[in-house]
Amino acid sequence: MALPQQHRLRGHKPFDRLYRQGRRFHGELMVLRLLEAHALLLPANDRNHAPSAWRCAVVVSGKVSKRAVRRNRLRRLLHGHLLLQALAPASPQWLLLSLKPTAAEAQELRLLEECTHLLRKAGLLP
Repeated sequence: MALPQQHRLRGHKPFDRLYRQGRRFHGELMVLRLLEAHALLLPANDRNHAPSAWRCAVVVSGKVSKRAVRRNRLRRLLHGHLLLQALAPASPQWLLLSLKPTAAEAQELRLLEECTHLLRKAGLLP
């Protein structure tokens, strides 16, 4: 399941801001960074899309797995999981999920459970 355009976070400025100023929620397998959205930091063609309550990105580095196939599979798994969640932030938010190297050996169910746990911890899920 591909992430719809209105939920995809793109451009280097949002990522820079998330890494510098985002609130961090640490888990055993991943880190969730959360920041209030700033539309002017998005690339010009993304500003024209219908506004959404949240945009997200999933970062899976080469430290997690040397195989691109595995990294992409993990990325698609977490993007799909985020779409199925009933995220309802009070104001538009940007989310960035970064997997830790230990995530490579984790079962998919464990990754999804931790993702849900971090979303609850951040106040995005009831």
